[in-house]
Parts: sequence; C-alpha cells; structure tokens
Amino acid sequence: MKKILILFLGISTLLQAQKKDISLEDIWRNGTFRADYMNSLNSMNGDYYSLLSTKNGTSTVNKYSYKTLEKVETIVNGADLNGLKIFKSYTFNNDETKLILGTNFKKIFRHSFLGTFYMYDIASKSLKLIGEDIQRPTFSPDSKRVAFAKENNLFIRDFSDNTIIQVTNDGEKNKIINGITDWVYEEEFAFVKAFEWSANGNNLAFLRFDESAVKTFSMDIYGKGIYPTQHVFKYPKAGEDNAKVSLHIYNLSTNGTSKMIFGDYEYIPRINWTKDDNVLAVRTLNRHQNDLKMYFVNAKTYETSLILNEKDKAFVAVNDDLTFLDDNSFIWSSEKDGYNHIYHYNKKGKLINQVTKGNWEVTNYYGFNSDKKTIYYQSVENGSINRGVYSVSLTGENKKLLSNPLGTNRGAFSKNMNYFINTFSDANTPNIYSLRNDAGKVLKTIKDNAALKQVVAGYNLSKKEFSTINVNGNDLNMYTIKPANFDANKKYPVLMYQYSGPGSQSVKNSWNNANDYWHQMLAQNGYIVVCVDGRGTGFKGRDFKKVTYLNLVKYETEDQIAVAKKLATLPYVDEKRVGIWGWSFGGHMSTNCILKGNDIFATAIAVAPVTTWRFYDTIYTERYMRTPEENPTGYDSNSPLNYPELLKGKYLLIHGTGDDNVHVQNAYRMAEALIQANKQFEWGMYPDKDHGIYGGNTRLHLYTKMTNFIKNNL
Repeated sequence: MKKILILFLGISTLLQAQKKDISLEDIWRNGTFRADYMNSLNSMNGDYYSLLSTKNGTSTVNKYSYKTLEKVETIVNGADLNGLKIFKSYTFNNDETKLILGTNFKKIFRHSFLGTFYMYDIASKSLKLIGEDIQRPTFSPDSKRVAFAKENNLFIRDFSDNTIIQVTNDGEKNKIINGITDWVYEEEFAFVKAFEWSANGNNLAFLRFDESAVKTFSMDIYGKGIYPTQHVFKYPKAGEDNAKVSLHIYNLSTNGTSKMIFGDYEYIPRINWTKDDNVLAVRTLNRHQNDLKMYFVNAKTYETSLILNEKDKAFVAVNDDLTFLDDNSFIWSSEKDGYNHIYHYNKKGKLINQVTKGNWEVTNYYGFNSDKKTIYYQSVENGSINRGVYSVSLTGENKKLLSNPLGTNRGAFSKNMNYFINTFSDANTPNIYSLRNDAGKVLKTIKDNAALKQVVAGYNLSKKEFSTINVNGNDLNMYTIKPANFDANKKYPVLMYQYSGPGSQSVKNSWNNANDYWHQMLAQNGYIVVCVDGRGTGFKGRDFKKVTYLNLVKYETEDQIAVAKKLATLPYVDEKRVGIWGWSFGGHMSTNCILKGNDIFATAIAVAPVTTWRFYDTIYTERYMRTPEENPTGYDSNSPLNYPELLKGKYLLIHGTGDDNVHVQNAYRMAEALIQANKQFEWGMYPDKDHGIYGGNTRLHLYTKMTNFIKNNL
C-alpha cells in the first residue's frame, strides 16, 4: 500500500511539473487567458437581435433570429456609406427604419464622451449628419427629430425641414449644464443623458445643472509637451455645495420651456415618462439620501402629485427597475422588508402586492412580459455567492428557475421577453452562452469556451475553495487559493485581498478575472490567497449592508483584522507573514488594516486609495457618512491620515496622477503624513493615468511592481 501511495504521489508531482506556471505576461500582455465573449447584442422588435461587427476596415450592423441564431440580413454596411466605413455605435428608432451611427468618440469622464453622429435611413440608404462633438443623440418617438446636447446646451434637429432648434441658450462650461449630468451624477447615479422624450413626441423633459457654487478641482496633465496642462472641472467634495438641479419641460408646439416646481429636494436622480403621454415620473432625494419621493408631473397642467415616498434610517438606493404597465401601475424594487425585492403598485402609489419574498435578494430586474403577465429577474436564492435567473407572475405565483441553480447566471432577454441568452460560469467553468426560451429550455449552446478550458488545463492552477468564516458574530463568505502542491505540514505566507465597499461582492462563484490569475500566479510562488467579504458588503440583506452607516471602514477593517488573526492560528499559516491588498475602497481598507492591525499585518499594498472621506464626492460619501460637519468622528477616526505613526510593516502606495475619481491628493497627503511621522514606505505614481491605471504597458508594470514587492516583503 505504501509503495502504491508513493507511486501515486510521484505521478501527481510529475504531471504537475509538466504543467506551465502563469507569468505576468500571460495575464497582461499575451492575452493567454482571454475568454471568448459574445458581443453586446441589441434586442430588436419581434424575435430578432442585431450585432455591430467591424472587419477589414468596414463596420456592419447585422440582423439575427433568436429562433435560429442565424443571420437574417445586413441592415447597414459601412462600405455603402460615403466617408463612414467605420462607426463605433448604433441605435434604432422605434420602428427600426432608421439608425443613429456614431464615430470619432472622445472620452470625457467614466461614461461620458463626445462624438460625431449621423442619421441613416434604411429604405433610402441616405446618410445625414446630426452633429459633431455632440452627446447622446436620441430619436423622437415619431423619428422626425433627434435631440442632442452640445457645449452644455440642448438642441433638436428636425429632419423634415433640416432645421435645428436650440432648446437652451445658457449652457456654459463649469457653470450651467442642460440635458447632461455633472461629474458627480454621472459617477454616483450612473447616468449621463438627462433628457427624455414623451411618448407622443410633444415634450422634451430635461435636467438643468447650475454648477456656479460648486468648487473646482484641477489636475495637472503632463502629456508629452514642454509644459503640463490643467484639467479643471467641478467636483463637490463631502459637505460642500452641490449643483442646483432643476427640472424643465420644453413643448415643441409652443416652443416654450417651463420649470417644474415640486417639493424640497437635493437630488433628482431619475426622470421617466409614464404610459400617459403627459405625465412624467420624477424621483427626488434629500441630501442624506434617506428620503426618496416619486412625483407625477403633468406636462399640460404642471400639477404635481406625490405618488410614492420611501424612507430608511440609513439610505435609499436608486435603480432603473421602475417599469410602467399599460394601466400606469408600476413595478418597483425596494429593501423595505430587509431584502431587495420586487413590488407592484397601482398608478396612485398604493401597493397591490409584493411580488418576490424571502431572506434573499433580487440582484437584477430584467423586464416584464405584458402578454404573459410575467416578471423576469436574477437573484441569490441559491446562496449569496450564486446567481440564478427566474420568472414569476405579477401576482407572485408560479416562480420558476430558468437557469443553472448554482454558479453565476445572467440573462440577456429579447425585447418581447420570449427568449434570452444565458451566460453561465462558476469558479471551475468559463463562460457558457446558451439560447433559452422564456421557460428556460436550452435551445442551443452558442459558445462554451472549450478552447480556454483546454488552455487553462495546461497551467498549474489551484482550486478556489469557498467557505465561511465566523468573526465578530457573523459568518462571512470566504474563498481560499492554496498552492497546487500544498502541504499541510508546511508554513505558508498569506495575502488577503478585498474591496469591501458598501453593497459590493468579491467572493462569488464565477469564472476568473485578471486578478484571479494573478492570485493563482502568487499561489504558484508559495502564497495562500484569501478573500473575505466583511460587514457592509452586499447580497446578504439590508442590515448586513447598512451596519457600517456613519462609520465607513470601521467595521470592515475590524473584520479583516479578525480574519487575519484567525487565519494565523491555522497550523499551515506563518503568522508573521500575513499581508493585505486592495484597490480604491480596498486600498483605503488595506492602509487602515496595516495601521490598526499592525500586530498581525506585515505587508500592505494600496492602489488608488481613499485616505480620508473628506476628499471624496458628496453623493457617495454622504450617502454612507452624512456630512463632515454632522459626523466629524466618523470621518476622522477611520482616516489613516490621522494615525500614520502606527505603521510597522512594509507599505506600498500606488496612484494615477490623472485620477478624476479618487484624486491623487489622497496619496500625496498619505505620503506626507508618513513622512512627517518618519515612517519609511514605497510608492509608485503613474503619470496621467486615471482610476483604472491602464494603457500600453501600464498594467504589466503595475503588477510587476506589486509582485516584486510581495516577494521581497511577505
């Protein structure tokens, strides 16, 4: 028996030795582990979808059948367009007889950009310019006009007589914005286009931002010239003035604009026209973001009615789940029972019924099939690290699982909700794309990434082990990656990774991202990698997420320190070699951990960290912390700027100097605090790089730096 065991171990070691080790070049230069993805499809009327393809210097938009996945026709071919062989985007009008084609994009912030856009008529194959350096061109419902923004003003191009109507005239950089959101709305409320056509095309509702009182932030852009330039923009930091936002409705018949007056508010995070042509739904929030109101505004009479009011002791989230049905009743999602669920209200705002119920969360609302009175959604019903796709009737009955029960499933539904493409992965399976009908039946496997699975099989990858760990009275989700040749009789260093931000999730049963491959590479080099989602993270209920209210990173830090100390008691862990790293919020966390947890953490890396919430924006920060004036202790007792003398271990601080989100000011102030405390540390500044720190060889350089730091210090 002993000989057989020795022989088996010998064969296993030989097979392992024959496999390749992951290199940084595999991850960041060669694309070795690049998955085969489906291009983002555009669901069309009926059982069809379209895809944008660019090959051999020519762009095409092709139409496909959901039933067969076969190409039906080419809708537009760049080869037929004079001067527009390549375009980057397309959108249809309502009846899909015309398209808006976009090119020459110029990035502004995370989601916003300028571009040159054209209107293409499919029948006549004619191409007409809408405008250059414009934003968010949008067809009117009758397709005769296109509204767009340029230089902070709103315009309407009328193609029936080729005229342009200038809706607003007071737009001015860093002062007044019409129809497009400011920086903080774009970043934190996640939308850019702040104008909407009514269904009959008679009215154009839009938001106006008066940034006059908002303080400016400036960043030096070093570029390649002799002198740097400055990027100057309005950025409201916690406790400072926001833009004054107002709602206006432009009437095409009267050529007049009216300002809508309703209750007190600080923010207008969403506007949506209802099924009534003249009624606009407007959501507002107070500055604390714990009092959300939805008003119905009548565009004819200017009357306003409060339809729904949702309050919370901490904060109320804003989402895009609001769906109006034919009778103007509406579907809404809320955490009011302790978990995020779907609700159905009548047009007066009276609750008809709670559609989904249970100690689990709806994580995505996909849509409503009006013919079948059925809602489609994604949830964590089978465990908070998994995602499943479900259907349920509007009355909350006949719930059905439409996807795999475990792993991560995402649905991309046809416009009529008759079909969906399910994307499935888990920790051991790369993305599998399958076509399914609305009952969940698999009609065809589209892509299975078998080639990637074969590539991965040739490398020394370890299994990602999921578990929970009990600290501070909570069972926290955890994964562990051990070296492939792990020996429980040896001692290993541990590197912990986390993000930890409110409502986030890092421990999930899905396929690898780039960091996972890097963690696997570290495991090959003899490190154990551990990730734990502590208090404040998502998908385990309202109370678990909101326990950190007014004290961001306090409980999160306590949890990571407690986890580290518990891991250090394991017989195969070297208690003197425990490190932690994170990016953004996670960088704030890793910095805090090596200071407040200096008796357990030997090493930390912080990439683009917040170092005081006083430097971050109003909407995000005050949602969780209120203002610095109201909550000075919450801001300062958890800011590493205030206790740099606690540093004992090795610390690497990294930031991009062109970060418009978490400003490099955070890193510079942290560096100055450490210098004045006479604490040695390492750091890396990436010129002109934003919060993502990428471009060219940047990521390869960054991860080489971090790898060397870990090897030398952990």
